[in-house]
Amino acid sequence: MFRLFDFSLQLNGFRMKEAKTHFDSILAIPEAEYQQYIENQREEIVQYHLKNNTFYQELTQNKAFKNWNDLPVLTKKDLQKPLTERLSKSYSKASVFVNKTSGSSGDPFVFAKDKQAHALTWASVIHRFGWYGIDFNRSYQARFYGIPLDFVGYRKERLKDFLGQRYRFPIFDLSDQFLEKVLKHFQTKKFEYINGYTSSIVLFAKFLQSKNIVLKEICPTLKVCMVTSEMLFDDDKILLENQFGIPVVNEYGASELDLIAFQNPNDEWQVNSETLFVEILDDNNQPVPHGTEGRIVITSLYNKAHPFIRYDIGDVGILDEKSTFKKPILKKLIGRTNDVALLPSGKKSPGLTFYYVTKSIIEDDGNVKEFIIRQTKIDTFEIDYVSEKELTPEQIKGIQHAIDQYLEPGLQFSYHRKNSLLRSARGKLKQFISELS
Repeated sequence: MFRLFDFSLQLNGFRMKEAKTHFDSILAIPEAEYQQYIENQREEIVQYHLKNNTFYQELTQNKAFKNWNDLPVLTKKDLQKPLTERLSKSYSKASVFVNKTSGSSGDPFVFAKDKQAHALTWASVIHRFGWYGIDFNRSYQARFYGIPLDFVGYRKERLKDFLGQRYRFPIFDLSDQFLEKVLKHFQTKKFEYINGYTSSIVLFAKFLQSKNIVLKEICPTLKVCMVTSEMLFDDDKILLENQFGIPVVNEYGASELDLIAFQNPNDEWQVNSETLFVEILDDNNQPVPHGTEGRIVITSLYNKAHPFIRYDIGDVGILDEKSTFKKPILKKLIGRTNDVALLPSGKKSPGLTFYYVTKSIIEDDGNVKEFIIRQTKIDTFEIDYVSEKELTPEQIKGIQHAIDQYLEPGLQFSYHRKNSLLRSARGKLKQFISELS
């Protein structure tokens, strides 16, 4: 069988055969040798960036690497400068994979991965989805995600969906009328799995519950549902499993890194120890014992184009006491929740919709440092942002155009430039907040 998905990655310069072989060799390392593998790979990636990356040299103040715990913790604010200032020698924008973070934490930035590291990321994803019998070259995905609405961006994503064996349900309108159309697709298409934003999929499950429908009864090919990008609460997981009639898998990842943790078939949230090194740190940037709450700090072990070394992702979590270097288990994740926006027309839009709206102000020059969006009335929203320069009338006009496209016309948005933004007690920003009762 022609492997269309693998071919599409190969076409984009990602050498998947080599990446899968490399990934398999990591999996084969015995438990007794795994700590040494991690320590060797950590040292190798640090030494590489100390030698080849001016940005990282400045961050470490050109100090020699002696003790891992003495290395600085990289924050999202550190990364809010033009990408060209952060790339390693011999890499350019044209030779790497470039993307934007979603900004769900309120701290957006542009990032890069070298193509070998990104291919290894895909090998990691393919391996974990394979735990549930999912083959990206064959298995048909029902995808609950956003999509760009400009002509070129829209067509590009639809092409990627075709190559990736998936059918996308855009999540900007989750009214009952739209979900009725989604349901009809499940009645006629042989979907094997569901993947997408937690809040959108939960709203679909509630819609099914209101109609007393179990999804697998009308779509018997369904095997599993993977939820991502937002917190999955226990009661929502029960709802999903009841209304879908299939296992529900909790995924925790970051586009700039990889899958961070993925629920394995034993119902453990298994941390990716093949391409990442995950630490839980205290307020002094020192590791805490397993079972203790702290900041999640992650090192990308293979990305040579751009350093993600001791990178504070902005979440708080706990590693299980039984964690080992080869098999760390995430016991608890704190954060990553989003509200749902209720609109005058009756539409319901997940908070992550605002990534697509605010995308127009997430620029590579790093002007906008942080933002939050508050819904104060059914038709009224306020954007608080921290930036070096005031948003221009042209930028505001562009945002308003995106609002009309992705949400609906007639909504009132006001913009407030701030010196700083109010954070939670844990120091985390929530990108969207609904103040409606």
